[in-house]
Amino acid sequence: MAVSSLVPLIILLVLVGVLAAVGYVAYSIVQGVSKSTREKMERKNVVFTKDGMKVEVKEIRDEEYKDRSQSVLVNMWNHTSFPAYKSRFWDMAGSSSQQSGAEKRKP
Repeated sequence: MAVSSLVPLIILLVLVGVLAAVGYVAYSIVQGVSKSTREKMERKNVVFTKDGMKVEVKEIRDEEYKDRSQSVLVNMWNHTSFPAYKSRFWDMAGSSSQQSGAEKRKP
């Protein structure tokens, strides 16, 4: 009679052990994901604290900002074409004729 009363206890202990193992695996996965996410966010200047989230702003000098802006505008200008535009001051088509502007306009 003592053996038959121990079977439910053994089953309960095995079940609790399996649930504890599954819980520990789930906990370790959550901790690993949160750690890797925290590291990725810190590389992007976002830090999680007890008080909330802090976002650090990357400082850029005014001169560097102006240089980047100007280079973007210059690149846009250089890669732009005006297909129907004819300037009377310079030849945008790049023809290699040696005539002056006044001679080109004469019929």
